[in-house]
Order: sequence, then C-alpha cells, then structure tokens
Amino acid sequence: MTDAAWIDAALTSARPQAVGALLRYFRNLDTAEEAFQNACLRALKSWPQNGPPRDPAAWLIMVGRNVAIDDIRRGKKQQPLPEEDAISDLDDAEEQLAERLDGSHYRDDILRLLFICCHPDLPATQQIALALRIVSGLTVKQIARAFLVSEAAMEQRITRAKARVADADVPFETPGAMERSERLTSVAAMIYLIFNEGYSASGDTAEIRSPLCEEAIRLARLLLRLFQSEPEIMGLTALLLIQHARAAARFDADGAVILLDDQDRSLWNKSLIAEGLALIDKAMRHRRSGPYQVQAAIAALHARAEKPEDTDWTQIDLLYGALEIMQPSPVVTLNRAVAASKVKGPQAGLDMIEPLAPRLSNYFHFFGVRGAFLMQLGRNDEARTAFDRAIALANTSAEAAHIRMHLDRLQRDSQPRGKKAGK
Repeated sequence: MTDAAWIDAALTSARPQAVGALLRYFRNLDTAEEAFQNACLRALKSWPQNGPPRDPAAWLIMVGRNVAIDDIRRGKKQQPLPEEDAISDLDDAEEQLAERLDGSHYRDDILRLLFICCHPDLPATQQIALALRIVSGLTVKQIARAFLVSEAAMEQRITRAKARVADADVPFETPGAMERSERLTSVAAMIYLIFNEGYSASGDTAEIRSPLCEEAIRLARLLLRLFQSEPEIMGLTALLLIQHARAAARFDADGAVILLDDQDRSLWNKSLIAEGLALIDKAMRHRRSGPYQVQAAIAALHARAEKPEDTDWTQIDLLYGALEIMQPSPVVTLNRAVAASKVKGPQAGLDMIEPLAPRLSNYFHFFGVRGAFLMQLGRNDEARTAFDRAIALANTSAEAAHIRMHLDRLQRDSQPRGKKAGK
C-alpha cells in the first residue's frame, strides 16, 4: 500500500474517534470538525516524512486540539480565555494524550458522536446527512450526489441539522447505562436508514448510491466493536452484510431489476455471506431475539439456498410471523404474504394482503405483489389493473420497467395461440 493510500485509510479509520474526542473537548460540532481537518492537513505533511505514529487517532486528537486552542487564543487576544472546563475535559492542556487512549473514553466519544447525529429533534434525512458528514467524513458533494440533490441543498440540510443540535443544548456528559441502551436503538436505526438509502437505489442510481451501503456496513462494524456482546448489533451487521452480498446480481446490464429467484447466485459475495452467517450464529447463542436478528435470519435462509427451489419458505413464513409480533407493520405482513404464497399458494397470499389495501394504497410494492398473485391465479384483468397502479407509483424507471415486463407477459398470454405462432 502506498503512503497516500495508507494515510487515507488511517485518517478514515481514526475519524469517528478523533472527532468524538474533539467534540468532547470543544463542545461544538463545527470546531471539532475544523480541528480534525487541520490535524489531517498536518498529518499529510508530517507522516510521509516522519513515518506513521503508533496511534494515529491519539496523534490527530492531540494535534487537532492544540491547533484549535491556538486558534482560540489568536482570535481572542483582547479577551481572557474561558475557563478550561468550558473547552476541555482534560486536567492539563499540555498533557500528552496518553499514546494509548483510555478505552472508556474511546467508546463514549464515538457513542456521543453517533448519538448527536441521531438526535431525536432531527428528521431522518438530517440524521443521515449529518452522520455521513461528521462521522463518515463524506464531502457535501459526495452526499448530495448520493441523495440526488444539489450541493447547496445538502449544505443547507447539514447546516440546519447542526443548528438544531446546538439549539437543543445536547449534554456532553457520558450517558448512563440506561440512556446508552435506549439511544443505541436510535443509532442502529440511523445506520439501517443509511444502508436502505443505498440499497433502494436502482438503474442508473445504483452505482452512485451503493457506497452508502458500504459506509453503513463500516458504521455497523464500528458499533459492533463497541458492543461486542449485543446480539441485535450482531443481527444488524449480519443483515447488512448478507443483503449487500447480492449487489452484483441485483441488476442486469441495462439496469433492470433482477428478482431474487432469478439472480445468478455465483455472483453473490461469499465472504460477506460467511461473515454474516457467523454473526447470526453467534447472536442466536445469546437467546435474546430482536427484529434485526429475525431479518438477518430470513436473509440467511435465502443465502444458504444454493438454488431458489432449495429456499426454506416455511421457516421464512414463521420468521416473518415472529417479526410481525415484534414490529407490527403492513410492510412486514406484505413480505410474509409472499412467503406464505410459496408454501400455501397465491390465494393464501392474496387473502393476507387484501386487508392491507387502505394502509398501502400509495405503496408501489403492494400493487406489484397483488398483481403477481392475481396473475398466478389467472385473474388477468384484475392483475393488469394492479400493475397499472404499480407503474403509476413506481419510484424509479427500473421499478416501472419491471412491472411493464409483467404487463407484456399478460398481453402475450391474452393473444390467440394462432396469432402468437404467426399463423
């Protein structure tokens, strides 16, 4: 690995810990972020000449902190400095940052950073944007491109998020065990949202937004290092790994969606699947089931099937039933109906989703699934109506194209045999 590549990897890896610690010192997101950027500039000059430090994160924290304090002093030459505890939790401004950082500070700093990004006062879109900017270090341009908005709009979104955090007067003390547990759920949900932003992309946007999946996996692994015995974080990480393992097989050369049963399973990433399966097995030994673990177990059953017909749909149906109890949702029931139809037939699936119609009247996948069930039952006119509604609700051109494929099939099947044969 070249010096430039190693340094870039080291800076990326150290960012959450360094920014988290600097945030604890200065209690201001902008100051912490600027201090880290200044430290990175120093690293780019120093490390190639002097070699890498033994602890890059500690080096960046120390340098960033010193540079920021110097900036504060220069900016306030005519004013006395604030009390030390207003800008730092350390006892001595000149004290070395202990080349090996204290483990509890490491954990709490990163958690504090993640907690702030998923502050309940922030809408989900701002939580994701703030996390990608502050924790992951993506540029505003990169985030804007992933969300298909202008740089100005994304800059405004991030600025508003920072302002709301400042107005909320977020406490910077180490959260207690109970609060940590509660907010961990929010952090996991925020990581899952980042992944879904990338995973839900299709067609021309898939390549642009797939890095969001990779970043979500990186954050999930980071969270797992902080909570190594938490089965739900194991389940979350496993779920993201197995879902992302199918990336190369989800679209054809034209960007059209390839359904799971039609995917070339040789293209699935076996190492990601193996990592995910190992985490699921480890989580299950804790005997504390949760929604992420159940979803990961469903993904694992698909991943373990060498061929579509090997899929254990009975077990998947049971797992969706458990998920319905843990996390009741019409979308969960819709997914369960697909599994049920594989075991009991399309009529059973249709019976399950009909009561969902009022709540999913504007949901593309509801009409796609309903149309598929009706088509399997030979109720082609009703299927055509459902598919037309699905196309009207499609979020992407790839989704619309997939539904048109079903409509084309209905059109072919409705033609007289003699006409299709060219007679």
